[in-house]
Amino acid sequence: MVRNRILLVLVVTGLLASSSLAFLTVAPNRLVSGVPIGFGRVLHGWSLVVLVPGFVLALAAFLPQRPVLQAGIAAAAAGFLLLLLGLAGSAAALLAQTVPPVARISLGGAFWVLLAAAALALSDGLRRLALPRWALTLAAAALLGAVGVMLLSGTLDALAIHREYAARRTMFAAAILRHVAMVVLALLPATLLGVPMGALARRRPGVSASLFPLLNIVQTIPSIALFGLLLAPLSGLAGLFPALARLGLGGIGILPAVIALVLYALLPVTRNTAEGLAAVSPAVLEAGRGLGMTQPQLFWRVELPLALPMILSGLRIATLQAIGLAAVAALIGAGGLGAIMFQGLFADALDLVLLGVLPIALLALAANALFDLGIGHLRRVPR
Repeated sequence: MVRNRILLVLVVTGLLASSSLAFLTVAPNRLVSGVPIGFGRVLHGWSLVVLVPGFVLALAAFLPQRPVLQAGIAAAAAGFLLLLLGLAGSAAALLAQTVPPVARISLGGAFWVLLAAAALALSDGLRRLALPRWALTLAAAALLGAVGVMLLSGTLDALAIHREYAARRTMFAAAILRHVAMVVLALLPATLLGVPMGALARRRPGVSASLFPLLNIVQTIPSIALFGLLLAPLSGLAGLFPALARLGLGGIGILPAVIALVLYALLPVTRNTAEGLAAVSPAVLEAGRGLGMTQPQLFWRVELPLALPMILSGLRIATLQAIGLAAVAALIGAGGLGAIMFQGLFADALDLVLLGVLPIALLALAANALFDLGIGHLRRVPR
């Protein structure tokens, strides 16, 4: 009898992928399609141990779902994920000895499906354990630390994505810093503008009736279109006021990208601020007035602290949105990880695309985890 359908689906998906898709591909250079190498062909010697956690996960789908089993599922999924990386790195190192130096050994579809299945099984096991957020953060840090050890030890050096990184090490670090800078520069003004706007919309229905439809319109504009719409007016301003041009304001560059990201971030911050303030109990406000608090004191000491978890939820949405949209901003010369991604797209180099995409995904996951910790802490603090 199946006790964990989600786990069973993940195991079956992994089996189908490993039997039908390439685990690695070997190409004579970065621009040519590679020859597929199946999962079975890379299993030999010590690497057969990767099957052990896979078997544990398959068996666990049919066992009673007790907490100790969920811990075992999480451990097996984490072990499978790390062994899978080690298998890909060691298999690539062996293949690299038989191919020319310019050849590229890339991760195939089976690897990515198995990796995703392991990550989802790990997430499901941890969720069923209902661990505190600090424990989940510690588990994620331990897993990322193990992957970091693999990278530093040279286990993954033969893979094409690592070779792309090695060729762009300095540029890659600068791209991450620029990407993060764009997000931070957008979130600061979005917060400083969005919170007062949300408070004003909460107190004045007329403002709310006109403000939110306007912000909704901005959200419906595709990012590429918004960058294009800003191009002409910002270029005009730079032409009229040379001082603005010297500060970097123009049709292209990081400042136009930040302006667009601010416009996108305003809606979630403003809306969640208004909703958070609206959720404050009238009885609490009445009690504050009974204590002699003025309206500004009620706002700063009562309403804003109680609404802070909701405001942070809006800021989380804005942050995750900005991390993704900042990649598109590379098309107007803003740089960041999007520049690496589009460079790979234009060159038809998948590993270079992944070098830009994977850090964006990791930044989003890290930001989401930090906001989860902050929001969870605020909701536990007595008011």
